[in-house]
Amino acid sequence: MLASGDLSATAVAEDHIIEVQGLRKRYAPEAPEAVRGIDFFVNRGEVFGLLGPNGAGKTTTIGVITTRVRASQGSVSVDGIDVTDDPVAARTRIAVVPQLPNLDRTLNAIENLTFHAAYFGVPRRERLLRARELMVVLGLEGREREQVNNYSGGMAQRLMIARALMHEPQVLVLDEPTTGLDPQSRLFLWDKIVELQARGTTIILTTHDMVEADRLCQRIAIVDHGQIIALATPRGLRKLLPAEHGLDVSVTADADPREAFADLPAAERLGDSYERDGRWHVRIYGDDTLLPAQAFEAAQGAGLTIAELRRIEGTLEDVFVHLTGRELR
Repeated sequence: MLASGDLSATAVAEDHIIEVQGLRKRYAPEAPEAVRGIDFFVNRGEVFGLLGPNGAGKTTTIGVITTRVRASQGSVSVDGIDVTDDPVAARTRIAVVPQLPNLDRTLNAIENLTFHAAYFGVPRRERLLRARELMVVLGLEGREREQVNNYSGGMAQRLMIARALMHEPQVLVLDEPTTGLDPQSRLFLWDKIVELQARGTTIILTTHDMVEADRLCQRIAIVDHGQIIALATPRGLRKLLPAEHGLDVSVTADADPREAFADLPAAERLGDSYERDGRWHVRIYGDDTLLPAQAFEAAQGAGLTIAELRRIEGTLEDVFVHLTGRELR
């Protein structure tokens, strides 16, 4: 596993709320393993990111942690409870907010919350008070009696988070929580995730939004082909890039000009090229004090005109593509 040194520097060994050891899962005897020996822990009170391409194994891993999938080998514990030996007790400590809305459309908003709380044995008077409190916290005050069919996508997502919190879980699993939301709803949810962590809730976040992961997570595990290929803080993951700093070179060109900048002496790595607003952009990583002059010289030699130079730092998306590749899954 990459970046293990960064992991050990941030570990709080005496306060793991989730421990995953030697996890393997094969769905059928002749099928390939979906998970091939995963080990990690989650500290109590942290936001832990689990990232990976489609089919990488992260959904299966989350399924085992939340007791929906039974492991083929290995062990998973939540707050000291083995999820295989005592799944009922484990579920009382976990809540899941799925990517796709699954609210009960026959109930109004507050009924969705109280019904969930009743399932977990919360007393009737307490669950109504808790539901009203969470509606306020998540910006849904005054909409308690509305049918959820009238809720916008952002409101429905907030209601699902409120529902998940009704039995006061210690661990909240958020699966792509801001997919499809407008910027205001996304920023609101980010703020609420930070507030939940401050109140002591441990959060596992799966997302394809690298900005979201970078902003919210204390540590991130990147999963690919059923294994963890890197685990560190966001800053520690960026150190895995061949170069962390460089230039975004913007030129006016009819075709991808990437090859014109392939041999700059100060370049340690040539990054992505892409077209935006009628200009081509090329990312070049390396010594950003020497690269500007070399980029101008290379552009001139290729008959290109540079419209803009912008210093950049390697992003979490760069790390993700660097480790998992560009191929579609």
